[in-house]
Amino acid sequence: MDTFTLAATSFTIALSLFITGKTDRLQRAFAVLCLAVFLHQTAVFFRELFAPDFWTAVATVGLFAIAPPAVLFFRQLTRHTSSLPRASLAVTAALSAAGLVIGFSPLGSEPRFGWAGSAYTGAVLAVCYWALFRHVRRLEPSTEKKRLGYLLIACPAAAVLCSVDLLGLAGWSLPPVAGLVLGALLYFTLLVIAYPQLSELHDFLARALVIFVCTLIGAFLFYLVAYLFNIVLPSFTTVIMTSFLIVISVTPVKMILKKIFSLLYPDSKDVFTSLYEFDEKLEREKALLLAEMAPVFAHEIRNPLGSIKGAAQYLQSEAATEEQTQLLNVIIEEVNRLNAVVSQFLNYARPGSGKVVAQDVNAIVARAIAVISADRLADRLTIRRELHDALPRVPVDEQQILQVLINIALNAVEAMPDGGTLTFRTSRIDTAAGPAVGIAIRDTGRGIGPEELKNIFKPFYTTKERGVGLGLAISQRIIREHGGAIRAKSVPGQGSVFFIRLAAAGRN
Repeated sequence: MDTFTLAATSFTIALSLFITGKTDRLQRAFAVLCLAVFLHQTAVFFRELFAPDFWTAVATVGLFAIAPPAVLFFRQLTRHTSSLPRASLAVTAALSAAGLVIGFSPLGSEPRFGWAGSAYTGAVLAVCYWALFRHVRRLEPSTEKKRLGYLLIACPAAAVLCSVDLLGLAGWSLPPVAGLVLGALLYFTLLVIAYPQLSELHDFLARALVIFVCTLIGAFLFYLVAYLFNIVLPSFTTVIMTSFLIVISVTPVKMILKKIFSLLYPDSKDVFTSLYEFDEKLEREKALLLAEMAPVFAHEIRNPLGSIKGAAQYLQSEAATEEQTQLLNVIIEEVNRLNAVVSQFLNYARPGSGKVVAQDVNAIVARAIAVISADRLADRLTIRRELHDALPRVPVDEQQILQVLINIALNAVEAMPDGGTLTFRTSRIDTAAGPAVGIAIRDTGRGIGPEELKNIFKPFYTTKERGVGLGLAISQRIIREHGGAIRAKSVPGQGSVFFIRLAAAGRN
């Protein structure tokens, strides 16, 4: 099972690289290397079951086929700047070809020939590792050096773990693990070459943890089914390896089926979209469509509005009566209002592009209070601040969060035309994922009805006579883009409170 695991893993990785149709030279070289490993391990596996002479010959071909693609892969990995010259590929190919010729001669039946072939392949891999090590040492500090450095650490770590199998040869009753370890090494190498956006060690560890947890869940399901139906399962190691193979095979199998179904049913593009992801996919598509449409929409509206305003201002200067002047003023005011509506629509449609840095939330709240206090409508209000003294800093765009606070506060001011109390409160929230900061804005106004409360964050929903209905929608979008949450509670006749939660800096 250990040999089969490595064979299936290498084949799955090669297949996943080929069927994407986006492989570059580096990924193609790695895919060919994985196919060579698959050929050798498959032959070793079947040699114990069927026609040993035939599968021994296939295993010999696979063993000598590993070295040339290994050299090609490491040269591509180092962008042809390593210590491996171009001639090394030709030399390795010639040596492998000579080994194959000897392998099919009477000398190939000698037991020592098999050891010699393994030693040759191991020596080539060792030389490739040495060349990669020298290449990484020469690199300037960069993301590439960091990622290749992780690979340099992973290779000897895998070799140490594989040495556990030597204890089994020495008489220890330990299950073989080399196939599983080398399969994991191939998968880790795939992450390094296929996902350049992964640069930090925790990114790789997070992906490895996902695979590990899914493997354990698969093993648990195997044992659960076996317990319910009284089925005798093989050893725990075999179950873990089987679960690991299933987990890493899901994506390639899904991609193959997707290509097949796209040929058979070209109109069923979303057949493999999860039901849980379907709504999110639709929301993303609508957001992208809105972002593309908004600038065109704004341009087509603002141009005629500018012409209307210019004509009205010209006619205003030529107006003969007061009544004509007032009518033209109405035209200019409405044009300005429509321009404001278009500006708010653009703010809602455009994705966030602010500068996010760690900020003191209390300082942002204090700025919002200063802006609200300067509004003449706030003269009849009592503004209270209840700010927590020891808040962690929060990674946010200051201007965007200030926009959210002012928007909510101005709505609160309008909800208290006869005066009232506007309270700003900050608090520290400790969660399992780490600390967060809470912001609450409370008013004692007329409140919001239950039906209205369900719709207040929807675009273009408003209860104001001359409102646009985008203020709270924009606020919610800003908070979500910051990874936070916003919600509201209200009691008609008693007031409303808006709660905002933002993750603190350094939170995992």
